[in-house]
Amino acid sequence: MDEPKAPKPKPKWWSRPVAARPGDQSSDTAEGAEERTEAAAAQAPVEPVEPVDALMEGRVPEEPAPRPLHEPDPYSTPPYGGPGPWAPAPPVQHPVATPAQGTHVPPGMAQAPPPAPGMAQAPPPAPGMAQAPPQTPPPAPGTPQAPPPAPGMTPPHGTTLPPAAGPVPGQSAPAPMPPHPGMTPPHGTQLPVGPADPHRPAPMAQPAPTAQWRGYDPWTVVPPPAAPKTPKTVSRRGAWIAVLLIALVAGCVGGGIGAYAERDNASGGVDVKLPQAPVEKEARAPGSVAGIAASSLPGVVTIHVRGSSEEGTGTGFVLDKQGHILTNNHVVQPAGADGDISVTFNSGQDAKAEIIGRDTGYDLAVVKVDRVSGLTPLPLGNSDSVRVGDPVVAIGAPFDLAGTVTSGIISAKERPITAGGEKEDGSDVSYVDALQTDAPINPGNSGGPLVDRKGRVIGINSAIRAADDGSGLGGGQGGSIGLGFAIPINQGKRVAEELINTGKAAHPVIGVTLDMGYTGDGARVNTKGAGSGPPVTSGGPGDKAGIKAGDVIMEVDGVPVHSGQELIVKIRSHRPGDRLALTVKRGGKKRTAELTLGSASSG
Repeated sequence: MDEPKAPKPKPKWWSRPVAARPGDQSSDTAEGAEERTEAAAAQAPVEPVEPVDALMEGRVPEEPAPRPLHEPDPYSTPPYGGPGPWAPAPPVQHPVATPAQGTHVPPGMAQAPPPAPGMAQAPPPAPGMAQAPPQTPPPAPGTPQAPPPAPGMTPPHGTTLPPAAGPVPGQSAPAPMPPHPGMTPPHGTQLPVGPADPHRPAPMAQPAPTAQWRGYDPWTVVPPPAAPKTPKTVSRRGAWIAVLLIALVAGCVGGGIGAYAERDNASGGVDVKLPQAPVEKEARAPGSVAGIAASSLPGVVTIHVRGSSEEGTGTGFVLDKQGHILTNNHVVQPAGADGDISVTFNSGQDAKAEIIGRDTGYDLAVVKVDRVSGLTPLPLGNSDSVRVGDPVVAIGAPFDLAGTVTSGIISAKERPITAGGEKEDGSDVSYVDALQTDAPINPGNSGGPLVDRKGRVIGINSAIRAADDGSGLGGGQGGSIGLGFAIPINQGKRVAEELINTGKAAHPVIGVTLDMGYTGDGARVNTKGAGSGPPVTSGGPGDKAGIKAGDVIMEVDGVPVHSGQELIVKIRSHRPGDRLALTVKRGGKKRTAELTLGSASSG
């Protein structure tokens, strides 16, 4: 007779063997499971159970509550938690509540077939049903039965429970009784909601049957769900701080760049580009100073004279295409008979010039250049048409500054001036009935043109009143004080024509000798003639008009004269042959005399 086998200890749930997949179970595995079940049922001690009456009355047993059948799972392995990294994979679960042990299954649900004799093999679960626990065979005859457990108690393994009354068709299921504190309710029993027991440990949360268990593969490691992204919120204060920081950084960077650029600029490392207007190519109005200068400058020349004892600089302007140039006599006088005269045109071209003729009484001279092309003669105006206040432009080379342009107006007309007089005999004295202008004229402007608003020559710049001792005209070398004088172009044209044609100029005369020392008003005829001659030339213009020695000429053509110089200026402003009306005073009485001007060579 075989010896009875020693009862095996109850395996813990975390040390139980992994159940084989349906269809892979062998007969050896089933027999071993049946034997272990029978031995556990025979050796399991009977646990004391509280009477049902005590539980119904709500009395608490004096003995401490029994410990749970299972310790808390530190690894949260199935079915109490998610699949762990090394725990055995649970069977396939479905979101269907599992009925308590011994609960009647309604029709339509698959029932597990009874196991074969001596076998504890469980058939595979029907689709959609959870796997039922293995059925325990009835105990052998004579074996004492354990009393049924109280409601809410889990029977020991191998204990046969009486069948529970299942739900009757057509009737509602009875309400479950509240479990005893500390008891574990049967699977599938709904617990009433009530106040929590402070002495009872909180039950572990059961995973809700969700759709994630459908199609669960026990052999696949499911990664933990990603934590939801929390949207970043920026407060208003933080935004202002960020804006201020950006502005501060931008200011610092800009200041550094500016300082660096300024340092490079100071050291010459960076070229400075300043804004500038584009070039204006349109011509100026003909009546403007710029327009007058543009049309007149090509015909103006600078004259350099060098003689044996002295030299000088003056100005002239072109009269014709043959190369004749008009200027002042005192400009070319330093050259003498064998001096050197050179002419520089506005274009920069130089040429040698020679004297064609000159006259000291009119202070005019004509020089000529040869083999010079592209000459620009200036047009000549009419000085009798000039009015006081007319705008004028003076062009010349003051202090050898060629091409200088100044502008002003006609300040006065018929100014009787005398220039020269350096010689004792007075042969170098010039008498000019001049145009006065406030256009700046300086030494070097002599012989240059004075043009009107149409660019026509109306005078030849000849003399200035200098800011010196005031001893005379043309003698000082001071600057302009706004008192400039020009020979009228009508007189200059006549003299220039005579000098070009004959080399000499004819002077108009009245045939009398004047007393230049007379201090009274008017021009008095001298009582003594020059040399051995009479004071009134016999058969001359004055003699024919009835003028006698000692007469005082008071007016010429109705214009008063106050000295002998003024009378000469008035006569020289006319041509030989012109008729003049003179007012003569003799013995306190005035009378009118008419005469025709005679001619005298400037020899």
